[in-house]
Amino acid sequence: MSKVAKRLEWCIVRLGKDMNWWVEETSDDINWDVDSLSIIDPRQTSHILDVVDPLREYGLNRSIIDNAFFKFKIDKDLGKGRIRLTRSEESILDADEALFALPDILDEERGPYADLVDHVTKLRVAMLNDLIDFEQRLTIDELEEEIREDQNNAFMEGRSNHVFDELMGILEYVPHGYELEDEEPLIRAPKGAQASDEDDLPDFKEEHLEEDDTMRWEEEETEELTPYDPETEGIPGEDK
Repeated sequence: MSKVAKRLEWCIVRLGKDMNWWVEETSDDINWDVDSLSIIDPRQTSHILDVVDPLREYGLNRSIIDNAFFKFKIDKDLGKGRIRLTRSEESILDADEALFALPDILDEERGPYADLVDHVTKLRVAMLNDLIDFEQRLTIDELEEEIREDQNNAFMEGRSNHVFDELMGILEYVPHGYELEDEEPLIRAPKGAQASDEDDLPDFKEEHLEEDDTMRWEEEETEELTPYDPETEGIPGEDK
């Protein structure tokens, strides 16, 4: 793993029309296949940390979250919805700057990201069994089966599964026919929502987002991002 960590020094990411970020190129093209490789942006990272917080009561190990990702910071804006990122050794739990998080999926079954998925799945099931009076206790297999079904449906529709959607599918999961009365609504920021003044993540014009083979776009009305002009606003984090 240390050898891989030294080689994975930078990556280039692009903003898809689904308002998610996808990896286009990495410094390590031997160990990393960028086909449908997704990366979590700073706003999504912050949201995941907020949503996962109630699981502390059920034994959440926050270090597992941090270990599951390679962290990256913004290096420069390449234009047309593309950004170059460089590795950061900061923790996403208390970083001083906005960080992207690339899941460590080099070993899909036993790697750090797989450990995170198993960990939050187990805790979510424990939480649901504690808060909902099921006729029969919910099992991990039942949750995983529904998640796999959703992912298979996305694949059949020609859509790639983004890591953010995968994690939120677990963290927001409630069996059909049930609801959580004692849990605060787990609501994601709407796609295309305008960033706050404190966000370091640039917003891009829609015409700069190019369709590719990793996902299928449907024509529907969505909120547009606030246009971002690198010529007048500069690159986030760059001294003016």
